[in-house]
Amino acid sequence: MEYIHKIKSLVGVLTVSSDGENISGLWIEGQKYFANTLGKDVLEQNLSIFENIQKWLDIYFSGKEPDFMPPLKPRGTPYQKLIWDALCKIPYGHTTSYGKLAKQFELQHEGRHTSARAIGSAVGHNPISILIPCHRVIGQNNNLTGYAGGIDKKMKLLKLEGINTLNMSREKI
Repeated sequence: MEYIHKIKSLVGVLTVSSDGENISGLWIEGQKYFANTLGKDVLEQNLSIFENIQKWLDIYFSGKEPDFMPPLKPRGTPYQKLIWDALCKIPYGHTTSYGKLAKQFELQHEGRHTSARAIGSAVGHNPISILIPCHRVIGQNNNLTGYAGGIDKKMKLLKLEGINTLNMSREKI
């Protein structure tokens, strides 16, 4: 059984899913791949894990870095999970590029080759938006590339973290 809860936020209505102990999904209403990892047996219910995520989001949307992380359990391939783990290491208020993530992956996995495009696919399929900070990944030359929730929401999240987006160009992949 999976549980969901809806939360109003600065970037729109968020749908959060949980197995009862861990956050398994967080989607911005209308985003690409919305609820694509959600099972068929779903019940809307208020659980303590959702109260925990509400506290995290309240701190985050107030412009501060939360000092805790609810337990996360995203569903995906082993490769996707490796990339999502790497996203969690991008510090609050900082960005990195798809190319840098690809190079970092190769260094950490004994030269196993991956491309910026493969990284982009894994980033785009991130089922736990905001908490797994895929919005912190930008294209080369400071391009604001695709974001499943929309470029406008990506810009809001980056600005909220104090990242200057004025010098970033808006480009879709």
